[in-house]
Amino acid sequence: MRQRAITALSLLLALFILYTSAFGVFEALVQRAIFVALATCLGVLQFPLGGGGRWRPIGIAVDAAIIAVTLTACGYVVRNADAIMTSLPTAGPLEIWLTIGLVLVILELSRRAIGFVFPLMVAAGIAYALLGQYVPGRLGHRGFGIEFIVETLLLGDLGLWGALVGVAATVIAAFTLFGSFLLHTGGGLAFMDLALRVSGRSTGGAAKIATVASGIFGMVSGSSVANVATTGNFTIPLMKRLGYPPALAGAVEAVASTGGQLAPPIMGAAAFIMAEILGVEYIRIAAAALLPAFLFYLGVFVTVHVMAREQGLGQVPDSEIPPWRKVLQWRRLLPIFAAFGGLCYGILNGNSLQTCVFYGIVGTVAALLLTRLGAAASEEAAPIGRQLAKALDDGGKGMVIVGILLAGAQILVAMINLTGVGITLSSMIVGEGALPVLVIGAIVAVVCMIMGMGIPTTAAYVLVAATLAPAMIKIGVAPLTAHMFVFYYATLSVITPPVCVAVFVAAGIAQTPWSSVARHAVMLGAVTYVIPFLFLLYPGMLEQTTGLQYFEAALSGIVFVLAFSHMFGGAKVTGIRAVDSTAWLAVAFIAVYPSVWGLAAATILFLVLYAYRRLATGGRVGA
Repeated sequence: MRQRAITALSLLLALFILYTSAFGVFEALVQRAIFVALATCLGVLQFPLGGGGRWRPIGIAVDAAIIAVTLTACGYVVRNADAIMTSLPTAGPLEIWLTIGLVLVILELSRRAIGFVFPLMVAAGIAYALLGQYVPGRLGHRGFGIEFIVETLLLGDLGLWGALVGVAATVIAAFTLFGSFLLHTGGGLAFMDLALRVSGRSTGGAAKIATVASGIFGMVSGSSVANVATTGNFTIPLMKRLGYPPALAGAVEAVASTGGQLAPPIMGAAAFIMAEILGVEYIRIAAAALLPAFLFYLGVFVTVHVMAREQGLGQVPDSEIPPWRKVLQWRRLLPIFAAFGGLCYGILNGNSLQTCVFYGIVGTVAALLLTRLGAAASEEAAPIGRQLAKALDDGGKGMVIVGILLAGAQILVAMINLTGVGITLSSMIVGEGALPVLVIGAIVAVVCMIMGMGIPTTAAYVLVAATLAPAMIKIGVAPLTAHMFVFYYATLSVITPPVCVAVFVAAGIAQTPWSSVARHAVMLGAVTYVIPFLFLLYPGMLEQTTGLQYFEAALSGIVFVLAFSHMFGGAKVTGIRAVDSTAWLAVAFIAVYPSVWGLAAATILFLVLYAYRRLATGGRVGA
């Protein structure tokens, strides 16, 4: 019974998103309230209180109350949307109780979905707004009454119904649905086969397959943890079977899945939120993220390659690598080309981003129909309606956690903006003295990783963007650079001990202690901990002011990543580990120093070390 209700609600939510992506007929406040209502009710069914235990009867009563509160509060907003947007109504007892109930619902569902850390942070934000007059020192403020907070959260478009929920209900939801359609119409299998074909026979091929496949899926899924749980069940056993240590196999999957959040065009939905916050075009965010994402995956690939070469790790057997004629069949590639062709058509036509995604979804459906016509006489033909229903079902379910968490993040951001704590915290970090920008960057990086621990990427970025990005901007860092800087470190929190949730999931699949996986993950992702500082040293990497500056930033990043990856991969030059590590590290740090002569010296020194290594090993170090 519950499963049928879940399916029905997920289909309803997916169809609602599909309809609004195509036609966009609702007012913003109405659409956001309906989205939150559907996502919350579906979340109650997906995460029932009490599960199947003896407390379930009590849980049923609580869940029924949650649904009633949600529908009442969201229904109130839908009914009074015009008055809310035109007359600035004041909060009475009814509005106060509806707001308290809806906030508690969002906190409870956040707890069920991801644990206590995030809802406690949201609750602390509300308590801080209410009781600021009792906080000593610079962080104290005059405090706000409950009526004013209710008017901010429920009776306006800057509280619960603000920009983050708006992005979740439109662009993020549409892309989640797009990813589901792409996977269920054959695109997912095509991506995996292509990764096998391209990387399978190379040194460290299994790990490279995990990097490519997990990166692609992670970019679309919006969750490093969910991606590890999905693709990790294929890639981690494959690596273990080929002789990879379990800890290394888990680390490769965790790092690759995390990298998907950093890779354009989707960046796990962060690109859209960043564009909304900065007030710039989405395409500018995607373009800025391109070179850093390339450097990230270059670092992972090279580290894996060197490790595999030094440790003699196995390649994927030929029997498991699909032939090119199978990979390049038009029926297998058509869903990918049709999906992205639909996106491009919408972009060239000047449509809104969610409408572009709708065209991409239409492309996947058209591709499915064509491929099924071509396979009508084969055993591969499956009921089209069932596949489309499955895509809608999984897409609807995929929106639940994102919708609930962004609703919670919207509450927290509203309280941060109301109290001005973000500006205060930025002032405290910057300090009265003139600290060097790199020192302030290091402080912000550590705080970002701490604040992002245990929180999904999108919510973590929203939090640090509201509190820490202003500190970077205050010292003269460009807004785009500041936001990309804090975004990277918020994302890295999922692989950074002690609360490294992506590592926990990967360790469970690999059946090995999480601490070993975390150690390998930090080593594999080591370059990513430094790449954001290149944003500060080479502003041309993101801003792309001139071609020469961009080339200098790219060359600096490439030489740095190659040297750093050889060091962490254990590349031998003299055979003395301390000497070899020092040599590679010296090249890396000379490369990032903003000097044309230093960059030239680092490039030449790297080529000399690499050539010497090839000669010492008889040319067997690979590409």
